[in-house]
Amino acid sequence: MRCVLLFCLAFLLLSSFSKPALKPFHIYGFTQGTSYQVTYYAEDNVISKAQIEHLLSEIDSSLSIYKPYSLISRFNQSASGLQADEHLKSVVKKSLEVSRKTGGAFDITVQPLVQAWGFGTKPVAAPPDSASILLLLKCVGPGKVTLLRNQLRKSAPCIRIDVNGIAQGYTVDVLANYLEKQGIRNYLIEVGGEIRVKGRKQPGGALMSIGIEGPDDQTQGVFPIQKVIRLENGAITASGNYRKFYQSGNKTISHLIDPKTGFPVQNELISVTVWAKNALTADGYDNALMGMGLDKALQFVNGQKNMEAYFIYHRPDGTVADTATTRFYKLME
Repeated sequence: MRCVLLFCLAFLLLSSFSKPALKPFHIYGFTQGTSYQVTYYAEDNVISKAQIEHLLSEIDSSLSIYKPYSLISRFNQSASGLQADEHLKSVVKKSLEVSRKTGGAFDITVQPLVQAWGFGTKPVAAPPDSASILLLLKCVGPGKVTLLRNQLRKSAPCIRIDVNGIAQGYTVDVLANYLEKQGIRNYLIEVGGEIRVKGRKQPGGALMSIGIEGPDDQTQGVFPIQKVIRLENGAITASGNYRKFYQSGNKTISHLIDPKTGFPVQNELISVTVWAKNALTADGYDNALMGMGLDKALQFVNGQKNMEAYFIYHRPDGTVADTATTRFYKLME
């Protein structure tokens, strides 16, 4: 009996030592007008590009304002609303929560203004004047959209929503949830710069490294890595005004529109990078923080649980500086 037990113990020990090492697998592609990448660690290739792109296609069919057949496009064209699917319901629910907590700094009903300023689905001949903006503001406001169970309603036909400011973060979370259902415990997912990680690199067990880019005093169309952070769990998303803009005369028109004034956001902030437990939350708040300005944004983040942020901004003399919440510094190398 003793020999049998020793043999069984030896067999178990050998089995544990001979367990196959986890290997990296990579999936790349394009979605939502940008690129995506999925890196996961497993013994075998258990997830295909076709499976990932099927999920991405489902999300596009719900949330893309660039597809006339999508659910969000049908909502925008409707007189009073429609029944939302799980994708649209999840994104709108979070958007309304962020809007409420930030005092309307984030508002998905801003779509008519986004379109008027030339960042929508159709080209515009010129920026809107003040009179046009006043008319459009009548169709903007978080209280003009309600979600009751699965029913997404609007108070007037002119109301249109745009979830581009949060959809990529949501997409990252959908992919992360799918990987975890397949038993994947170590991964990095990125869609358009919005990232979520879990676990560590394999083999070896190193933490995931993420670079944060941004302009500096010498920036001329090239945006160097400003900081590097290392994560084992959570999401990193960013919002900035240094990439997506155009010149109108001597004015720089940013794609970030203040839903209260109807004009592009103008303050000292250049970019905001947010850490949260999931990408939907991080992505929902990064645009809102950009609209608040540095002091108010820092105060807001310091009052939140499970949220940290890093800010790049202009000093009054025009030079570039940065700062972060105390716990965000701990993520940096």
